[in-house]
This record gives sequence, structure tokens and C-alpha cells, in this order.
Amino acid sequence: MRVAGIQCDLVWEDPAENRRRLRPRVEHAAARGASLIALPEMWPTGFSMDADRIAEPEGGESERWMLDTARAVRAAVCGSVAQRASGGGRPRNVFLVATPAGDVHRYAKIHPFTFGGESQHYDAGDAAVTVDVGGVRVTPLVCYDLRFPELFAALAPRTDLFVVVANWPVARVAHFTKLLEARAIETQASVLGVNRVGSGGGLDYSGGSRLVSPLGVLIDGGGAPCGTEREVSGDVTAAEVAAVRAKFPFLADRRPDVYRRLRGD
Repeated sequence: MRVAGIQCDLVWEDPAENRRRLRPRVEHAAARGASLIALPEMWPTGFSMDADRIAEPEGGESERWMLDTARAVRAAVCGSVAQRASGGGRPRNVFLVATPAGDVHRYAKIHPFTFGGESQHYDAGDAAVTVDVGGVRVTPLVCYDLRFPELFAALAPRTDLFVVVANWPVARVAHFTKLLEARAIETQASVLGVNRVGSGGGLDYSGGSRLVSPLGVLIDGGGAPCGTEREVSGDVTAAEVAAVRAKFPFLADRRPDVYRRLRGD
């Protein structure tokens, strides 16, 4: 399966303009054969903490745009959106996977970014989701989740491809790129990381988006000048993940029971 990440600038708190700008980018990726196309974290607005004002309801305009676009290009379209849950509570940072068949899968970010104030404005999720896309088991995660290897380890057995969408600022972008590669090596899964570029909310972003193989090899990304809008793409297969795990069966040697004891659980 061919996957693509759209590394792009975002217009601050302007969903309509971001939808207008991103439609041709998604169409281009699909025309080049991508079956899954990922947009950055909070692509309609940028990483805004004005949650009560910018959050959309479930089934809102940006979600409908993703569904309409997925149907039109015949590929899954994914990325995170500030949304209000239908059951109430504060908004959440929700990774949506919209499929050409008209389905929407939701993952609410488990780790709001406390250092940046996200936890003061958005509720945390408490569940993960894995979606089959073209025979590849895809697990979506969001930005700060990347700093928590225990989450990736727990999800690795059911995952062929982690998709991590982000608004990771330039001051710490080296962490983003290194952690994407580390998570691929640790979990023996493919990892697609999609960051934004440009400026918003007083922060600057330089990208660093990349696709990493289950052996930690860079498939695409890293070659473009810092801050460049670009498409990161490549092929991912469940067979490659299975072959790597069979040849190097490191995951079977994990000792979760010991780890729990050492933590005092």
C-alpha cells in the first residue's frame, strides 16, 4: 500500500481556507497512487488553545470534508481535528480516519501536551484504535504521544503502520525525527510522521516529516530544505512487518509482568 503525508503550512484558525488549500494536495497524492493520505495535527486550525471557539462537533464541516474528499479520491484521508464529543465534556484533539466507503474512525489524543497548555483546554482520550487500510493495520497517534514508548509497545502487536500527525515546533524538531525512527526500531513497525511547516500561534515549524521502515531505515523524508512544503510517501506492507518480526523476534522477549513489578503496579 502506498501512503503519503502532506507536510504543509496551515492558515491560523481558518478551517475553510485550509480545506481549500489542502484539497488539491490530497488529490495529487491520490493521483500518485496513495491509498492513505495523512494531514498534520489539527490541520483545520493549527495548534490553537482556543478550544471552545474552534472545536467542531462530531460530524462537523472538517469531518464531512474529509469524508467527501476520501470518496472523491478513493483513498483514506486522515488527520486530527479539534472536536466536541457528542456525549459532552471539553473538546478533544481527535485523529480522524475517513474512508472511501464512508466510515469514520476516531482516536482522541491520549497525552495532551501539558507543557504547551493543551491539557488545560482539551480532554484526554483513554482508548486506541487500529484500522485496516488495504490489508495494513494502521494505528493513529498524535504528536506528544510520540514521547511515550510504552504506548507504542502496547499497540505494536496489532500494528503494521503507526501514523503520527504533529505540530512539533522547530525548537525541538530533532526530537521528533529521532523519536520516529526509534519507535519504528522498537516496535518493528513502519512509522509515518507528518508535521506542519510555517508559523502559527507564536511558534515556528520546520517539518521533518518522514516515513520509516520496520528496521528504522528512512524511506522518504529528510532530504528537503528545512521548512519546505512537500509530500512524503512510500510503500508499506504487512508482509514486510511480519518478515522483520519473524527474522528478529525481539518483541517476543518483552517482559511486561516484570516491568509492572518494577513500577510497583
